[in-house]
Amino acid sequence: MGNFDVAIIGGGMITYDLLLPSVYHLQRTGFINSIKVCALDSAPLRSLKNSKEILEAFPGQDFEAFPPVTEPENNKFPDLYREVIAGMKPRQLVIVAMPDQLHYPVVMEALRRDQHILCVKPLVLKYEQAAEIEKIAFEKGLFVGVEYHKRFDRRSLMAKRSCELKQFGDFVMGEAKLIEPYYYRSSNFQNWFTCDKTDPFVYIGCHYVDLVWFITGLKPVSVSVSGIKGRFPNGNEGYMWAQGRVRFENGSILSVIDGLGYPDQAAGSNDQSLLMFFEGDGKTGMIKHNDQFRGVEHSYLEGIGCGGSHFNYVSPDFYKLVPWEGAGYKPVGYGFDSVAASVTMACQIETVVLNMSDADSLKKRREMITETDKKGIIATPANSYINELVVEAARISILRDGDNVDIVYGDKPHVKVR
Repeated sequence: MGNFDVAIIGGGMITYDLLLPSVYHLQRTGFINSIKVCALDSAPLRSLKNSKEILEAFPGQDFEAFPPVTEPENNKFPDLYREVIAGMKPRQLVIVAMPDQLHYPVVMEALRRDQHILCVKPLVLKYEQAAEIEKIAFEKGLFVGVEYHKRFDRRSLMAKRSCELKQFGDFVMGEAKLIEPYYYRSSNFQNWFTCDKTDPFVYIGCHYVDLVWFITGLKPVSVSVSGIKGRFPNGNEGYMWAQGRVRFENGSILSVIDGLGYPDQAAGSNDQSLLMFFEGDGKTGMIKHNDQFRGVEHSYLEGIGCGGSHFNYVSPDFYKLVPWEGAGYKPVGYGFDSVAASVTMACQIETVVLNMSDADSLKKRREMITETDKKGIIATPANSYINELVVEAARISILRDGDNVDIVYGDKPHVKVR
């Protein structure tokens, strides 16, 4: 396949931990040409360029920084991403890694400039915006992927297949949790993770709502979310904890607990799991995924875990840098697989249509986008739209202290307070 240029808009934690390393590996394996990274200011870009871990893993590789790393970090450039995207050739790839509430304007700017897109989850915070993005992208023949990486976890794929084969029964009750580390409170989260913008259910709980939809094919029909507020070190108020209750179209219920409070000194970098019960004929079925513990335990001489802990439950499944046959280290895990799937899909589309007329190219690109939507492995606006309905309902609910908000489908899907 051919390759193309990539611009990552956002230089924060997800870019450092997953996106840039994944893109670097795809660059050295021939899928990507140049890489640009754009951030609000120079500080995160400097951290990316000076990262010992990234430098050791990807010797000789680099990205073009916007603004330059020599720019004083007090200088802010909120609209610089527009210039970066405008400077790209059409039908390259823009990766959107901004805070949740900023996804929509960046995605729309990328579509306006005829770019393929990979966006971190959730795509946007309102269903109408997701529908608008889907429509414009399809009209232009542009691929939009949403980074719901848990779809690429082999455990999830196994569960999806077994569910399709009717090996579990009918889903009736479940619980999920994803508690991120306490040290997130001292990160850039404190500048944007405020009560009026987002909450733990929307930010991380959506992973598991999407996963239940992915595994079972059941649509959520009502949402209730309650939150517990706290103060970040800079004084901003945010929801530090959230508990959601999601009812699905067959009457089943999923409880979701999320937060920014997993102890830094505890083993493992977070606490996350999924438990689902199913009803069969005279018996029950079950899915139980302990996602924070994958059977690997390490105890280090010095505290090198995410929070500086000595003893760690080490999960190799989401993302790790490991030795390989080439230079440096390579990323492995379903996090990398998810990024690679969207990048290579956009690349595949452009390769297939390379020598076609404009009319034939557009027709073929639309066909390939529709096939990807129907396959349902890579999350797209067409096959993950239930998440926008869920997060839209969740934001209404948590701001009303847990009121039930219904999701209405049909010609014009929408949410309404019960």
